[in-house]
Amino acid sequence: MKKIFMLLTAALLSGSAGFCQGVGSLFNKINNEVRNQFAPDERDKTYEVSLVEQKGKLVLVGSTTEKEAIEALVKQLSDAGVMAENRIDLLPSAKLKGKTYGVVCMSTASFNCGGSFSAESGTQALMGMPVRILEENDDDWYRCVNMEGYTAWVITRSVKAMTKEEYEAYLAKPKVFVKAKYSTIYSEKNTNSLPVSDLVWGCIMLDEGKAGAWRKVSVADGRTGYVPAADVIDLNTWISNAEPTEKNIVETAKQFCGFPYVWGGTSVKGVDCSGLSKTSYFLNGYVLRRDASQQVRTGDSVDVHRFTEGDYTKEALGNLRPGDLVFFGRKAEAGRKERITHVAIYMGDGMIIHSSNIVRINSLIPGEKDYYAGSKRLIKARRIIGTADQGKGVISVKNAGLTE
Repeated sequence: MKKIFMLLTAALLSGSAGFCQGVGSLFNKINNEVRNQFAPDERDKTYEVSLVEQKGKLVLVGSTTEKEAIEALVKQLSDAGVMAENRIDLLPSAKLKGKTYGVVCMSTASFNCGGSFSAESGTQALMGMPVRILEENDDDWYRCVNMEGYTAWVITRSVKAMTKEEYEAYLAKPKVFVKAKYSTIYSEKNTNSLPVSDLVWGCIMLDEGKAGAWRKVSVADGRTGYVPAADVIDLNTWISNAEPTEKNIVETAKQFCGFPYVWGGTSVKGVDCSGLSKTSYFLNGYVLRRDASQQVRTGDSVDVHRFTEGDYTKEALGNLRPGDLVFFGRKAEAGRKERITHVAIYMGDGMIIHSSNIVRINSLIPGEKDYYAGSKRLIKARRIIGTADQGKGVISVKNAGLTE
């Protein structure tokens, strides 16, 4: 093993491309195996590691949330005769100096799949939503874990970073919840004053007290102003009253009818398909996973096999209840895994509401008015109502960390 390392070092110093390529291939193989074992889904866990040469030495660089993955990688490389210095950053990064807690301070903060504005949109988080900060890159982006457990990058200006003590102090303060679809924080108690921030349905701010027809509020980043009192409700009151009933889920989703499809959207500014289901449930007290391919693994299964096997009738959908989520895509076949590509909320009587180009209501039944052309791609259904806090991937807002 020592001889292999000495040869490798010599090759690096002399620029022996063929030998280096061989080591690179070996590293890529082992690295991919470790990633697949410990962090197969980048939305849930972070693992970005590479092998580089620095001053004649092999060095492991990058970051991961998985300590066991680092240990496995180092051991497997060592067993293969590749000795490398470990400089992998175990997240949350020590470089954050304890500021690993955060609160979103924009009405809708965009979270991307990479740490730049040009990266693909991943999701959104509303003002007042908690995050765990994992690391910061050189371009002022935080890699964070959102309330629903989704890992993505957000520009640092959109999040107020805090220590654990600062975050706990923040949680203990009274807050208000925006119940209007749209509102505004004004610098003074009149609508002609300079806006401090826009607001959307679901935003949360610190409550600084009533002021007649206005409510004085402050954002986590310290900005203060006034919002119409009729547009907000005490956060604890909202949490206590939130009811994810069949009727409430459907009626909330209908409030988005005609709204645009926005990739990564989870607010009244625009939603994608899973954003509509996630937001409709959140506004009624449940926190769902972000993507359709994640939501399909939550809640309880509902039997729709008659429909998926070709009986395209309302009777074949008889096991479904309003509020259930129905998933579309490609069934698993020999040599191909199941692929979930779309989700909709079942309304009853064969009807669904979903975001597909636009938020709209369609029928799953061929020949009926407003028939959804993708109906025959329905492959699964899940019941979310009644499954919160049972280890089924659904969390009630009471346990989502919005308050102390």
